[in-house]
Amino acid sequence: MPGKSRNSQVTAIVLKPIHYGLVLYISRQPTTLPPDAMTKTDQVLQIARRQGVVRPRDLEERDLPPRYLSRLVDRGELEREGRGLYRHPDSPVTEHHSLALVAARYSGVVVCLLSALQFHELTTQMPHQVWIAREKGDWTPEASPTDLEVVHMSGPSFTEGAETHDVEGVPVQVFSPAKTVADCFKFRSKVGLSVAIEALRDYVRSSAGPIEDLYHFAEICRVETVMRPYIEATV
Repeated sequence: MPGKSRNSQVTAIVLKPIHYGLVLYISRQPTTLPPDAMTKTDQVLQIARRQGVVRPRDLEERDLPPRYLSRLVDRGELEREGRGLYRHPDSPVTEHHSLALVAARYSGVVVCLLSALQFHELTTQMPHQVWIAREKGDWTPEASPTDLEVVHMSGPSFTEGAETHDVEGVPVQVFSPAKTVADCFKFRSKVGLSVAIEALRDYVRSSAGPIEDLYHFAEICRVETVMRPYIEATV
C-alpha cells in the first residue's frame, strides 16, 4: 500500500504488465495529501509556508493547537519573529517585512508618514522605525516586533484614506499616497517640512494620484492653507 512520508508525499506503487507477467514499478513523484490525511505538524508548516507570518490565532481558527508553533521553533522548522509571530524559513522576505510583522501583531493600526512614503516610493528617506497611526485615546502598542513611532489622529483624519495591501500574505493598512502627503504637512514638525515638500513633488511627478485628492485630504487634515501654495507651485 502507498506509504505517507513526513513531508506529506506518497510513493505510488504500480504494477505494469510485461510479456511473461507483472513488473513492480515504483513512482517517486510527490503527491500532495489532502488536509485530512496530513499530520497536524504538516498542516501547521503548510500554513506557515503559505502565509509567511503565522500567529496562534491562525491555528485556533483551524482547530489546530497553538503549542505546535513553539514545538516547531524548538525543532528548527519555524522561526520566532516576535511575541506571537512565527515564520517559515523558506517564506520570502520582502523589503516591507517589518510592516507585515506590525500588522500581524496589532489590528487597527495604519501605516503612516515616513513608512507610508517609503511604501509608496515617495521619498528617499529610510526610516528606522515603523510609523503607525492610532486613534486618539487608543492604547499604545507594547512588545512590538520592531521599533515603532506612534502618531495619534482623530475623526476623519484617522478614518479616511486607508488602503489595504497584501504584504507577505498579511493584510496591511497603509494611508494612500495623497493622504500621506497631507499628513506630512500636518505633522511637519515631526518629519520636517523638506520631507513634506519632497513627497508632494514626487507625488506630482510620478502621477501617484489625482491633484484633487491632495486638496481633498489637505482639507481633511486642516492644512489646506499651508499646502495650497506648494501644490500650485509644483503643478
